[in-house]
Order: sequence, then structure tokens, then C-alpha cells
Amino acid sequence: MAQSKTWRKLSSSLEDYLEALFHIVAVKRAAKAKDLASRLKVKAASVTGALHLLAAKKLINYAPYDVITLTPKGEEMARDVIRRHSALKDFFVKVLKIPESEADESACRMEHGISPVILKRLVQFMGFVEHNPSQSKAWIEKFEVFCGKKK
Repeated sequence: MAQSKTWRKLSSSLEDYLEALFHIVAVKRAAKAKDLASRLKVKAASVTGALHLLAAKKLINYAPYDVITLTPKGEEMARDVIRRHSALKDFFVKVLKIPESEADESACRMEHGISPVILKRLVQFMGFVEHNPSQSKAWIEKFEVFCGKKK
């Protein structure tokens, strides 16, 4: 039986806005709508609609033509998206040996659909790999050889 998606609170698009806001605010202390449009490569009208939705959910502090910041709840949700993204990207790069740019793109798409149970297990697996470096290195190298033979 498929697991319910009740754990997912926002659309993929709104999660992307939170993640982008987090990164912009980390550098600039606040964001403007044009910063988001530029980072996400979307039109200003799309940004405005998303900002209204995020503000209605009390995830951001927003007023037209003013700076945008994350609320504590918004920051918590943004950190969760970033955590999912990082866990997936690390797995792709460190274990599967996928090039970083491709790993980042795939992690960005997959971060929205990974369940908490699978994410927890993935993080545990990566912890296992990092705490057993000599054994992990050997079988990761064997995996790379295996993949090279399967072309």
C-alpha cells in the first residue's frame, strides 16, 4: 500500500521559493521579489503570487515593494527542504559518484517527494558510510568498476 503524502505541507514550487529565500536572506539579510525572480528564473508575476501564498501561510514577512524575510516557521520549513536536498545530493555524489551538477539538479527535483521514512534511512546510511570509511571506500570503488563494466 502506498504511503500517504500527508507529510508534505507545501507544493514543490512553494518549497523552492522558501529554499531560495533562505539562501538569499543568508547573504543579504532580506530579499526582494526581483532577487527571487532572478534566482528561480521566473517572471515577477509568478513571484508575487507565491509570496502572497507564503505570507498567507505565515511562512514569510511580506508587503509589496518591501523586503521579504522568513518567519521562524518559514525558516524551519526552508531548512527542512535544504536538509532533504543535501542528503540526496550527498548520496548521489559520494556513493553513486554522479557528477555534482547532475546530482544537484536531481536532488532539487527529488527533494519534494522523498518521504520522512526514506530520508531518515538515507541519512542513516550516509552516516554509516562516513563512520566506516575504509570498508565503504572499498565497496564504493568496486561499485564504480561494476558500473564501468555495465556500459
